Amino acid sequence: MPGSDGRRIGGAGGGSDKGRGGGGAVVVAGLVALGAVGAGGVGVTGGGAGGAGGAGARGVSARKAEGQQAARKGDTEGAWQRMGMRGLRQTAEQQAECVVSSFGRVREFFQGTRCASLDRVLFAVGDGAGNSAVVSVVWVGFAARGDAADFKSLIDRHGSGDVTPLGGALLGLADVSFSGLNYGSDRDGNTVVIAEAERIGGSVDAETLDALAEVASYLPPP
Repeated sequence: MPGSDGRRIGGAGGGSDKGRGGGGAVVVAGLVALGAVGAGGVGVTGGGAGGAGGAGARGVSARKAEGQQAARKGDTEGAWQRMGMRGLRQTAEQQAECVVSSFGRVREFFQGTRCASLDRVLFAVGDGAGNSAVVSVVWVGFAARGDAADFKSLIDRHGSGDVTPLGGALLGLADVSFSGLNYGSDRDGNTVVIAEAERIGGSVDAETLDALAEVASYLPPP
């Protein structure tokens, strides 16, 4: 459903897109180069190369559970592999300023509740068969657990705004906005993790995109 500012609001996980003028996900300028790395099947819709109708012999939910276990251990590449993907490129930014890096009610929250840290990473992943996605992961640290819990309740709410993901230009890619439809979040003590995913090549299905975001939300801070 649309928010009061006209942005499309995300799916069951929450989140929202950037609206006009917001940076976010990426469209790959060289999909052939991205697709040439990695191997394995990924859930795709009809017509995509590399498989069809689910993520290989096991379902997406089973792969997601395994991917989350790997992510929790800090095994980023193992997490992608559980999802039938491999990491292609990534870029990171640490110690960003929370207020200027956010919008909507999320920015208002930061204006009243100071964050202790903000780290952002952008991953490009692919299955080696032309199907690829971009995953944004944001870690927000607070001085108190209660502040982290309050922030997670807000960021998971439809239309609450967002912490702006890193732009694709940092990976040499063109920018488009994240839709917020493929979303995952987690809280570990004083830190809240926000993850979003978008397809950038081929036919990665919505279930797999959502699972990629949920897996990424278990990654520890860089």
